[in-house]
Amino acid sequence: QVQLVESGGGLVQAGGSLRVSCAASGRTISAYSMGWFRQAPGKEREFVAAIIRTGLSTFYADSVKGRFTISRDIAKNTVYLQMNNLKPEDTAVYYCAATEKIYTLSTQGTYNYWGQGTQVTVSS
Repeated sequence: QVQLVESGGGLVQAGGSLRVSCAASGRTISAYSMGWFRQAPGKEREFVAAIIRTGLSTFYADSVKGRFTISRDIAKNTVYLQMNNLKPEDTAVYYCAATEKIYTLSTQGTYNYWGQGTQVTVSS
């Protein structure tokens, strides 16, 4: 079993950058495909990005493609989401998730483990 803790959220101006982190414990992240989801006020949680457990492929929502990058550091057992050119519509609580599966990674139900979330607020 793996435990996930997000950090790095905060307040940033539109056009700025922020990197959020997801520190895992209990098991190595190399055993999991990892995903980032977000939930804005009054909206459902949505897929943002994922990295397959082999580390060979990444996937992004169309709304963040070209601006966000998911990566991982096996030695630190941490997954990152680098967010550039942030927009006010990126404001949300960002959640990290883990699954042993390698398919349907954009679907919330695929994931077994979730962090508590970190708030990202982008001001206009």
